[in-house]
Amino acid sequence: MTTDIAEAIEFESLEAFFKHYFTWNFWEKQLPVIAGFAGRVLLAILVYIIASKLIHKLCRLIAKSMNRANADTGVTQFVTSFVKAGLYFLLIVTIATSFGVKESSIAALLASGGVAVGLALQGGLSNLAGGVIILILKPFVVGDYIIESTNQQEGTVVKVDLFYTTLSTVDNRRITVPNGTLTSSSITNVTSQDRRKLEIKVTISYQSDLLKAKEILNRLMHADESIRSDEEMQVFVDQLAADGVVLGMRAWVKTEEYWPAKWRMNEQIKLTFDAEGIELPYPQLDVHIRQ
Repeated sequence: MTTDIAEAIEFESLEAFFKHYFTWNFWEKQLPVIAGFAGRVLLAILVYIIASKLIHKLCRLIAKSMNRANADTGVTQFVTSFVKAGLYFLLIVTIATSFGVKESSIAALLASGGVAVGLALQGGLSNLAGGVIILILKPFVVGDYIIESTNQQEGTVVKVDLFYTTLSTVDNRRITVPNGTLTSSSITNVTSQDRRKLEIKVTISYQSDLLKAKEILNRLMHADESIRSDEEMQVFVDQLAADGVVLGMRAWVKTEEYWPAKWRMNEQIKLTFDAEGIELPYPQLDVHIRQ
């Protein structure tokens, strides 16, 4: 008896449900609400598309203005990235408020989620702070060749962004290094100066003519077109090693000509020493047997 009553009540409720929600009168009343919501969604999409294009144009305009003002390339990239992120955030907040989300709710959400996001993004925040430090202190700029000591990554700086610095290696690989890593490690800026001191060391045997070898090195330095003749040149005995005499030579060259000059001098030293009878020894052990 109880089961029959429950089934009757359930049947009546389902019948009432279908009569209420599956009638033309009900949907006729809901059409304006649905149309209004769909219109707001389409308008929000249209606003987002138009605003995105305006944001990109504004960032390009800022970049062109800073380039005309001879601003550093890294500063320009950093500022445009920061402006773009800020404008997109404002755009999303504006669209959210148009759907009835209150500003106080957004502020409360940001405040409550700030701690959690801060803990989750400690590395990202340190990278952001590192980017600011790099742009203020300028240990390097776009176009410099740098070597960072932590992971021994090196290359030419092609971009300084909000969180990362992009390097291009000599074999055309791209390396993305976190800004926090760069600011917490030692950085060697190879190309910050317009000239570099070229230093080459070569070992000759003890049987070779020492003075003749020094004269050859001095002659090769004066003959090379990349070595600056108006700067000091040095040829010296660096060490009396176990397998030979280590000679050193030092001279100044332009920074961009450092490696070609070094490779060329190494080749010329080997060819000239061979032609002049100067022996270049290799590690060896002499054994003397006494009767």
